[in-house]
Amino acid sequence: MAEVYESERPRRRRGRALLTVVLVLLLLLLAGLFALDRFGASYAERVLADRVRQEVANQDSTSGEPDVTIAGVPFLTQVLAGDYQEIRIELPDFAAPTGTGETVRMPLLDIRAKDVQAPLDTLRSGQGDVVAGSVTGTGTVDYNQLAGLVGREGVKLSEKDGKLVGSAPLTLQGQDPIELTGTAELTVADGTVRVRFADVSAPSLPNNPLVQGAVRQFARNLAFDLAVPELPMNLALREVQVLPEGLRVTAGAQNVNLSA
Repeated sequence: MAEVYESERPRRRRGRALLTVVLVLLLLLLAGLFALDRFGASYAERVLADRVRQEVANQDSTSGEPDVTIAGVPFLTQVLAGDYQEIRIELPDFAAPTGTGETVRMPLLDIRAKDVQAPLDTLRSGQGDVVAGSVTGTGTVDYNQLAGLVGREGVKLSEKDGKLVGSAPLTLQGQDPIELTGTAELTVADGTVRVRFADVSAPSLPNNPLVQGAVRQFARNLAFDLAVPELPMNLALREVQVLPEGLRVTAGAQNVNLSA
C-alpha cells in the first residue's frame, strides 16, 4: 500500500504543475488580447479626434483638444462586426461664430454618435461610408453671455422653477428706477432660439396707461434671438432647456456620414 501511495503523489504534483502552467499561459494570452484590444481602440480614437479637429477648424470654430471615446468592450469584436455601440466626442471650450456677428461659447460640446456602421472593408480600403444612425450634441450657453445679446444695461437673466427669468431697471421721467421682472417664453425655429418676455411687472407698479405702455415697450426691448452656430456633423437645433447654469441647447441629426 505504501508503494502505491508514493507512486500516486508525484503524478498528482505533475498534474497540478501542468494545470498551473496552462493557467499562467491563459492569463498571459488574455492580457495580450486585452492590450491589443486597448491599443486598437486608442489608435482609432486618435484618428477620429484628428478628423473632428479638422472639421471644427473648417467651420471657423475653435475648441480644446477633442476627447474621443469608443464605447464597448471588446473593441476588436466591434471592428470585425463593423457595428459600434457608441462613439463619444467631447469638445471643451467650444466657440463658433453665428453668422450674425456674435460668437457663441460653450464650456463643453458633448457629441454622441450611436449605431455606427463601419464595415471592415471600408476601414481597410478607405473607400465607402461610415454612417452613424443618430448623432446628438448638447452644450450650455451661460446667462452672462445671453444677457449681452439683449443690448441693454443692467439686464440680468437666471433660472427659476425651470423657467428663464429676466430683470432690468426701467427709468420713468421724474421717478426713481423701477426694477422690472418677467418670465421668458422660448421657441425654437430655423436654428434660432427666440426669447420673448411676458408678465413683466414690479411691486407697487402704478396702474396707469402711461406706465403700462412703458412696461409693454420695455418687454419688447428685452426680446432677443440666440442663433445657434454651425455645429460639427451637420447637427441641427432641436430643443432648449433652462438650467441653473444657463440655456442647454440640444442638436441632432440622423444617418450622418462620419467619413464625409
